[in-house]
Amino acid sequence: MKQYVHLACFAGGALFGSVGLKLLASRDAKKVYTHLTAAGLRAQKSVMETVTAVQEEAADILAAAKDINADREAKEAEAEVEVEA
Repeated sequence: MKQYVHLACFAGGALFGSVGLKLLASRDAKKVYTHLTAAGLRAQKSVMETVTAVQEEAADILAAAKDINADREAKEAEAEVEVEA
């Protein structure tokens, strides 16, 4: 009896697999894949635009921070020169 169960499971799996392959290769499935891929590409474009904007903001912040530090170092250098004089 157990052998029949195993045989039935194997046959059912083979049948399900062959039907599944037919469904996956159908024209309707290909249309779905195409639309999903297009949606994925749109999402990627949106994410990349956001990443670019964040990178630009980070570059601006870094440049402003470097300017602040340069001004601070210049003032400290002037203060040292006045103290020495």
